[in-house]
Amino acid sequence: MVNFNGKLLTQSDSKLNIENRGYKYGDALFETLKVVNGKIFFWEDHYFRLMASMRILRMDIPMNFTMEFLEAEILKTLEVNELLNASARVRLNVDRGEGGKYLPSTDTIVSYNIIAESHDNPFYTIDTVSTYVVDLYKDYYMAPGLLSGLKSNNKAIQVIGSIYAKENDLDNCLVLNTNKSVLEALNGNLFLVKGDKIKTPPLEDGCLKGVMRKQILEILAKDVNLFVEEASISPFELQKADELFITNVIKGIVPITQYRKKRYDNDFAQKVVGKLNAKLRLV
Repeated sequence: MVNFNGKLLTQSDSKLNIENRGYKYGDALFETLKVVNGKIFFWEDHYFRLMASMRILRMDIPMNFTMEFLEAEILKTLEVNELLNASARVRLNVDRGEGGKYLPSTDTIVSYNIIAESHDNPFYTIDTVSTYVVDLYKDYYMAPGLLSGLKSNNKAIQVIGSIYAKENDLDNCLVLNTNKSVLEALNGNLFLVKGDKIKTPPLEDGCLKGVMRKQILEILAKDVNLFVEEASISPFELQKADELFITNVIKGIVPITQYRKKRYDNDFAQKVVGKLNAKLRLV
C-alpha cells in the first residue's frame, strides 16, 4: 500500500498523473528513511533537511507539513504494510504537484507520497568478509554548490554511474565535481582516514548534505585524539589513505576495500559503527 497525500492506495491505484512535475521536470525532493519498530532514525535531521531543501527550490510548504504530521503519515504507511514492528526502508517523496512548464503555474499544490518496504538489519553492521571495489566515475562531473547537494529527483549521474559500475564489475563509483575534487560515492558520502586525520568533502564542493554524514561528524568530534576536517579531497589522496568508507542512513558505514590497486583496512570504520549503534540505543 502507498500513502498518496494521506490516502492509502494500492500500487495499481496510486499512479501519478502524467502532468506531475516530479515526473516531467524532476521538480521533487525525497528522503530515504530507516525505521525500526516504529522509530524513525534521525527523523529530526531528515525533516529539517527536507524543509530547507523545499525552501531552496522555492516550494510553498503546506501549513500542515509539521514534523509530527509527516511522522504520523509515515507510521500510518508502515502500519498498513505490517511493518510497524519490523525494520523498514521508507521513501518520502515531495513534489510541486501539476501544472506549468518550467515555470510552475500559480495554482500548483505541493503533494507527497510515501512507500515502505522491509529491510533486513535493524542495526548497523560492517561486512568484514566481502570485498567492496570502487573507481572514479569520470564521464560526467557535478557542479560545486548547494544545489548539487539536494536530495532531489534529478539523479542522472547516479543512475548512469550505477550502470557504469555494473558494466565494469565495480561495487560503487566515486563522483568528481568540475574542479576534479572527489565528492562522494554514488549512494552516500565519503570519508577518508589517514592516521589520526579524517577528511570528508565540504558541502560547498557539491556533496550531498547527508544525514548519516552529520551523525558521523558529531561522533568523530567527540574524540579529542582525532583531527576532523571538511575539506576537498583530490584523487591523489585516495591512494595515500589508510581507509575509505561510504556513509548513508540505510547501510550506515560501508568500508571500501579496494580502489584500483590500493587496498584498505576497516578497523577505524568498525570502531565508528560501534559508536553509532551505541548512540542509537541512547536516543
